[in-house]
Amino acid sequence: MKKTIVTTCALLLATGFEGSAQQAVQKITPKIEVTAGEKTLQSQWKGKRVAFLGDSMTDKRRVGTTYLYWEYLTELLGIEPSVYGISGNQWDGIYKQTLKLHDEKGAAVDAILIFAGTNDFNHGIPMGEFFSETTKKTNHNGNQVTRKYRIPIMNDSTFCGRINKVMSYLKTTYPQQQIVIMTPIHRGYAKFSEKNVQPDENFANGQGLYIDAYVNALKQAASYWAVPLIDLYSLSGLYPMSDAHAQYFHDKDTDMLHPNAAGDYRLAKTIQYQLLALPASFVQSR
Repeated sequence: MKKTIVTTCALLLATGFEGSAQQAVQKITPKIEVTAGEKTLQSQWKGKRVAFLGDSMTDKRRVGTTYLYWEYLTELLGIEPSVYGISGNQWDGIYKQTLKLHDEKGAAVDAILIFAGTNDFNHGIPMGEFFSETTKKTNHNGNQVTRKYRIPIMNDSTFCGRINKVMSYLKTTYPQQQIVIMTPIHRGYAKFSEKNVQPDENFANGQGLYIDAYVNALKQAASYWAVPLIDLYSLSGLYPMSDAHAQYFHDKDTDMLHPNAAGDYRLAKTIQYQLLALPASFVQSR
């Protein structure tokens, strides 16, 4: 009898531990299979050499996902991707990525897509200004007049300064290429370790700014630098502040920041249709 009780308890304990272990195993969202009907392989983007700059959401190491948005875009549009995104990079890191792009590819690229800004927000990078202002004399209709005059600010210490530094380099180095800025998506709660806990977007950062301020700055930058903007913050539909959208993110308890394969598919579909409305390149020959 005693042996039977011990055996039964052992089985219950084993079952209990196994059940707990199974519950602890993270559900991996598989790649969404792209159907033939979704592909637009005869568009202006077919065969175009596209460079992707960004952070963890672009990094080839696939942070939080089994398939990245640019991998879906390769299937959907037939592009040739070159990927430079690095997890954790801010816009000062984007500048380093542009240098690496030029070192490796030179001018042999048709389009450059930049998907960054969320880490600048999270690290509380000061917003700064896009321009400083002074006065300067100029000829207006044959008369010398003094007018207000603005000068782009380029530095690594402010968000606007970082964007200007990157865009100035790209507009000078790649005048024939299509350059597209993509805004960050909404930010949900994430806990990667005891010392890396990131509140959701309803909390301001250390500068007292919300993520919206950084998104709006990128919209301004696109206007200033005459480049298209894909507003993924608005257009992607990804909203990690709602529990219903946990299906699009890595982990509902610890990572509502990184899209999973379903979220990346949704990003890719949004980007696909935005790109179809844009020239793929202004390069005349390959």
